[in-house]
Amino acid sequence: MSLPSLPVRERLSEVRYEIRGELARRARELETQGRTLIKLNIGNPGAFGFRAPEHLQRAIADHIHRTDPYTHQQGLPEAREAIAAHHVARGTPHASPERVFVGNGVSELIDISLRALLNPGDEVLVPSPDYPLWSAATILNDGRPVFYQCREGNGFLPDPVELEALVSARTRAIVLINPNNPTGANYPRELLERIVAIAARHNLLLLCDEIYDSILYDGHGFVPVAPIAGDAPCLSFGGLSKVHRACGWRVGWAVLSGDPKRSAEFRHAMDLLGALRLCANVPGQFAIEAALTGADTITPLCRPGGRLYEARRAVIEACAASPHLELASPAGALYAFPGVVGDAAEGFDDHGFALEMLETEDVLIVPGASFNVPYRNHFRVTLLPQPDVVREVFARIDRVLDRRAQAHAKVVPMKKKARPAA
Repeated sequence: MSLPSLPVRERLSEVRYEIRGELARRARELETQGRTLIKLNIGNPGAFGFRAPEHLQRAIADHIHRTDPYTHQQGLPEAREAIAAHHVARGTPHASPERVFVGNGVSELIDISLRALLNPGDEVLVPSPDYPLWSAATILNDGRPVFYQCREGNGFLPDPVELEALVSARTRAIVLINPNNPTGANYPRELLERIVAIAARHNLLLLCDEIYDSILYDGHGFVPVAPIAGDAPCLSFGGLSKVHRACGWRVGWAVLSGDPKRSAEFRHAMDLLGALRLCANVPGQFAIEAALTGADTITPLCRPGGRLYEARRAVIEACAASPHLELASPAGALYAFPGVVGDAAEGFDDHGFALEMLETEDVLIVPGASFNVPYRNHFRVTLLPQPDVVREVFARIDRVLDRRAQAHAKVVPMKKKARPAA
């Protein structure tokens, strides 16, 4: 007699995370068979030959003798002081070391912040497309993500009027991902001011995922939300993983700003949840001060001639040359989010396309629907490969889309013969 299978949490069925999901598992199977894949599913700089800057590596090495004990649940005091000083310098109100939380990457802090905030049934306004950890963490903390649309025709920027119309009596927070993953959109000050005003009118917490804050192209500038928010409660997330190419160190931080009295209970909840997991990875925290006060190593990569800039240029040129693709050029971050158009888009299924790219072209991409969009004709690629690799990937993408377009063109419905007049 067979025993029943072990049940799992029911709400997991609502969670999407194809970035490391079914397609990634199939990719591993193909690699065990000896296939060589080009994997563009994860923004993981170290996997593409990038290294964390030497002065960050040296900071950890110089302090390795201090890394054995637990540290304070909110992080090393000197690390929190450096983060607070960085935020004070860019105008964040009420930034102080006591309101800084260091975590095992921003991912852990997203989960902790939502666990501190939400009661069952509470709602969080999340962009669509979103980085799916935000919607997943909302669901798994018994909340409900409510998606506000960031349409391609508007440069993947949200419409504040549409966003405010989604606010209900259960809404607790607005999530902003800027610069955006997966689209690369960069939010202008006027738009952020309007969203901040919405949060202030409805007493909502602003959750600002700013992990790509220094990865910008073509003269675009980053506008942090906290200085605009003033006394309104705002939690700003940053870290070492992207700007400083140190994903594996798992070092992220969150800075709580705004009127301290209004957010005192939330701060204590964050502190409690941080204490329950004891502390974040200690060695990596010794690199924080060096990262925030040392040389700027990301900007040269984002200028003409820099590797990220040239990879982005390769994507833009490939999409412009393709009869099957359109692209809102990414202004920041490490991704592009092309859309499939024309004959190739007829009956298009983004997951099926991603599987075909993997099985027939040895390329791993992420279907657009993984980012909680209501359409199925987009996909995400990372800008981390060498430009020549990017060009090769898009040649393979066009090869598959050519086949789809030709197959559709051959299927022409037969016209019915006219009946003779009675």
